Amino acid sequence: MSFKQGFAWWSFAPAAASAPDLLSQAAAIGYAGVDFLPPEWWPMARDLGLEVVIIDGHQPLEVGFNNPVQHADLSTQVLVAIEAAVGAQVRFVAVASGDRRPVPPTDGLAATVDGLAPLASAAHASGVVLLLEPLNSKVDHGGHECDQTAWAAEVVDRVGSPGLRVLYDFYHAQIMEGDLLRTVERHWSQIAHFHTAGVPGRHELDDQQEVNWRGIGTFLRDRAYDGFVTHELIPRGDPVTALRQAFATFAPDDRSST
Repeated sequence: MSFKQGFAWWSFAPAAASAPDLLSQAAAIGYAGVDFLPPEWWPMARDLGLEVVIIDGHQPLEVGFNNPVQHADLSTQVLVAIEAAVGAQVRFVAVASGDRRPVPPTDGLAATVDGLAPLASAAHASGVVLLLEPLNSKVDHGGHECDQTAWAAEVVDRVGSPGLRVLYDFYHAQIMEGDLLRTVERHWSQIAHFHTAGVPGRHELDDQQEVNWRGIGTFLRDRAYDGFVTHELIPRGDPVTALRQAFATFAPDDRSST
């Protein structure tokens, strides 16, 4: 299996009360990492062999680098996150464009490039990569400016540093664009991390949604992708069952989850 699987803590957290040992259950299934895990859980995750893969660089998502007025505050937040990532051996720090600003009109893409360029250099010098994620503006993040893969990829290209890459979320991309595999192929060199969730609803990767997840897993293995595929789904029911199902869906045909 060329890639590793992870899960996003935030999306499972509401159900975690029914599975207080969720981290240990995930490790037993075969998971290798967890995204957006609160710092108080980092020691437990490490003890279980789970890598903390990505942390937030700034909050909230609605306020981002497309607004030059926010650059100073956001840069301070991201630099603190980079320092935390280095100390905890976290490979990725998430950054966002923020929502569109129609008044006054601004070039949000150019502003995002200007704001992220020095931070990408700082991240690269520290051995960390910033990730810019296109979010769907139809269902979950109305008004978000970075809602297309091409927009995020252009920011990466203009910044021109290995310290900035795209987080490609199949859930958001299916809602906004479709054409998933050709889009990933087109932007392969700009993408460093993947997220999944069922469409529609952001639930389990089952037969109640529209994406061929096994095909996506095969596509990634055929290209020798060796990073993480993180499941950022919101379970309808038991979170451990959802974790097990997602893991098995992305396992090769000759391997099942434990």
